[in-house]
Amino acid sequence: MNDNNHAAETGRMPVFFIPHGAGPCFFMDWSPANTWVRMEAFLKGLADTLPAGPTAIVLVSAHWLEPQFSVTGHARPPLIFDYHGFPQHTYELTYPAPGNPELAERVAQLLQQHGGEARIDSERGFDHGVFIPLKLMFPRAEIPIVQLSLRRDLDPAAHLEAGRALAALRDEGVLIIGSGMSFHNMPGYGDPRFSAISAEFDDWLSTAVESPPAERASLLEAWTQAPNARLCHPPGGEEHLLPLMVTAGAAAQSVGRRIYSEQVMQTTISAYRFG
Repeated sequence: MNDNNHAAETGRMPVFFIPHGAGPCFFMDWSPANTWVRMEAFLKGLADTLPAGPTAIVLVSAHWLEPQFSVTGHARPPLIFDYHGFPQHTYELTYPAPGNPELAERVAQLLQQHGGEARIDSERGFDHGVFIPLKLMFPRAEIPIVQLSLRRDLDPAAHLEAGRALAALRDEGVLIIGSGMSFHNMPGYGDPRFSAISAEFDDWLSTAVESPPAERASLLEAWTQAPNARLCHPPGGEEHLLPLMVTAGAAAQSVGRRIYSEQVMQTTISAYRFG
């Protein structure tokens, strides 16, 4: 039985690693105008691939780093417009999805039970790594959301383990999403020299994700050894890749596969699904 059929029969949610684009790119004019069209369509179509509507979402965003894993405990999280230099209307976007303090407590407890430190942040809102893609995926903003931070040390093994701690939530209808970018070297965007560089790294990354689970974890833990790894994610700037580690950990024994890939601004960007 493949993972899609299994998910449909058991209600187990898949896990996604998705690209969230550049700031509020989907909600403004861009040049060329079609730069983000395919990515937008991909994100808008993801909800239709689920076995059921999620009971809640746990989303780990590249845009929240803390010394220890942190979880949003706000019942009505505000939005954090953590992008700069964009049109005024993009600072007036709304996404009034509720939080879920009870689920936040559960997430923190699961992380602690797996030997990690975790805290609840009852004040923090949702950054753009959360509300920008979710406005496309679930525009009604009705599903409760808990955001999980990255750990500031960006240790891949710790983030894989954090995902393993949360894997059981999938059987409770919770959708786990990693929101980042498979390529994120700012000077490389729009530079044709990075087309081949990013494609080679993307091929390696996709092979790693699609490997058997034990091998997948070993490869991702050692991702810095991949071809062009540090050209695609410079040292200390790999926060856009680390959500993938959490999702791969949460995948447990589920098979991973690339479900979207295209060249955006001269660089290859991909998304992955587990289960």
